[in-house]
Amino acid sequence: MAQSQKAVEQLLVRLDELESRIAIRDLASDYCHGFDKRDYDRFLAIWWPDCTWNIGPPFGSFEGHEGIHTAVHEVLWPAWQESHHLTTNHVIQFGGADSATAICDVDCVGTLVGEEVCQIVGATYRDTLQRREGIWKILERGVTIHYFNPVPGTRLVPPATS
Repeated sequence: MAQSQKAVEQLLVRLDELESRIAIRDLASDYCHGFDKRDYDRFLAIWWPDCTWNIGPPFGSFEGHEGIHTAVHEVLWPAWQESHHLTTNHVIQFGGADSATAICDVDCVGTLVGEEVCQIVGATYRDTLQRREGIWKILERGVTIHYFNPVPGTRLVPPATS
């Protein structure tokens, strides 16, 4: 009986970790969808109120929900006419039942306001995550930008309609 109980407890821990991995990956997707579709409520929902978003040069670091609002509404969205983020290479490590770190790479294609030339950005996101009251959110995100380059002669153009 004790061995059976231990097996059930181990199974529950594994199941919790799988569900947590899915929830953490969803945060990365909600970041992309929220930012690119300019859905601020969706974007804000991934962050704890006491979060830090360190975007790094040339943008800076932003604290709390007020900082997230400033970064998005006063710095980034006014600069980007459109953007399309793609995240990949997710690695999640648990430091306990309610804490984790994650890393993923991102490619972003977009157009800066007032420019017709496409920009490409490559970066790595390093996250510290916490689960509070059963919900996973980002406590800290550090961004390392590897490149931020224009693609001369390339414009983002919607497909022709017939």
